[in-house]
Amino acid sequence: MFENLTKRLTATFRGLSGKTALSEAQVESALRDVRRALIEADVALAVVMEFLDRVRRRATGQEIAGSLTPAQTLLKIVQAELEAVMGPTAVGLELRTAPPAVILMAGLQGSGKTTTVAKLASWLKREQKKKVLVASADVYRPAAIAQLQTLAAQIEVDFFSGDSSRGARAIADAALKEAKKRFVDVLIVDTAGRLAIDDEMMLEIRQLHESLQPVETLFVVDAMTGQDAATTARAFGEALPLTGVVLTKADGDARGGAALSVRHVTGKPIKFIGVGEKPDAFEPFQPQRIASRILGMGDMMSLIEEAERKVDKKKAARIARKVRTGKGFDLDDMREQLRQMRSMGGVAGIMDKLPGMGALPPGAAGNMDDRQLRRMEAVINSMTPRERSNPAILNGSRKRRILQGAGARIQDLNRLLKQHKTMQKTARKMKGGNLQKLMNQLPGGAGPGKFPGGGNLPRF
Repeated sequence: MFENLTKRLTATFRGLSGKTALSEAQVESALRDVRRALIEADVALAVVMEFLDRVRRRATGQEIAGSLTPAQTLLKIVQAELEAVMGPTAVGLELRTAPPAVILMAGLQGSGKTTTVAKLASWLKREQKKKVLVASADVYRPAAIAQLQTLAAQIEVDFFSGDSSRGARAIADAALKEAKKRFVDVLIVDTAGRLAIDDEMMLEIRQLHESLQPVETLFVVDAMTGQDAATTARAFGEALPLTGVVLTKADGDARGGAALSVRHVTGKPIKFIGVGEKPDAFEPFQPQRIASRILGMGDMMSLIEEAERKVDKKKAARIARKVRTGKGFDLDDMREQLRQMRSMGGVAGIMDKLPGMGALPPGAAGNMDDRQLRRMEAVINSMTPRERSNPAILNGSRKRRILQGAGARIQDLNRLLKQHKTMQKTARKMKGGNLQKLMNQLPGGAGPGKFPGGGNLPRF
């Protein structure tokens, strides 16, 4: 989401490389670049100006702390102020109430609200071990209730099927009674999306709020709407006592303006962020981690936590044993690695959390295409078990059969075999647990205390 902003800010800080002190002129020059970067990211102008004033006050005449360079000093200040804009700490759901705790969802039509209901229910079930019931009070959009019912079945949570002819309030009241009868922990109520700020529709959702008395009223907003998201959130905030915001579609072509504007304008914390289409592509909003990602320092903690959740530990252990014992790393193993990568959001999802992405050449990140992963997996799937375990037997006729079955080109197969050979060599170097020697051979060799993304500020 922050790719362009990250590149612009990284270039700004690199421009201070070699300076021995932070003069007022240098700070102003850097802040002009920061201002342009934030405006291009569609951050609300009021947020930009206040942010720059705070950075300027802290940076002008700032003494260089310890071994930090001037660029690192300014970077540290900018990071702290970015965190302040988005919220100094992560804010979770407040569910301490007599069950069922009711969560009311609000937002414009097309913001991904119904999908977010399912994602939130899945997160509560998976991470909080809650028994969840979902209900739809959207009696206007065709098939809205059926959509939520389908999603609920996919994530295996209970769904309340209300009669749309009775009206939204009647459905909500009946859902609450059913939630009490089933002894569920959390009831999540979806509401009708609004095409715009509509008085009649706002009255309806206020009535729903009055009837349900929810502990959480979350505003769902499309991250791709930029600073307009903040304007809409403010209007909803005036009609409803919002408790938080959920950003959706952050994996799309979003410039980051919504994330940096919503909390400042509404005064309400961003509690969750949707980062993909799958039910588990949903995570708590961590201001510190997002600020680190914006500034090109990566987000290794989120990456590690995602790996803990999604990587099949038994399969990973099996591959690790093969590496340790020196047994061949075959194409079955490579296919498993590709699947694990895709489960973690694919190349884009992983690269977004790695340090140094802002310093890549223009277009480099775009070349890392998830479609290549899918093509490689399709090619491997078209092979026989014998071919996957011993690709050296692949001759012309075998290759033609594989390519025809996978709908791929000879370049795809050659690229796959080349990458497999490279991974085999890497596995052999790791034989016997000689991981440190391998790390030292990588570009920018990561010796002791130099693991990429270890939390240190980038050197400028």
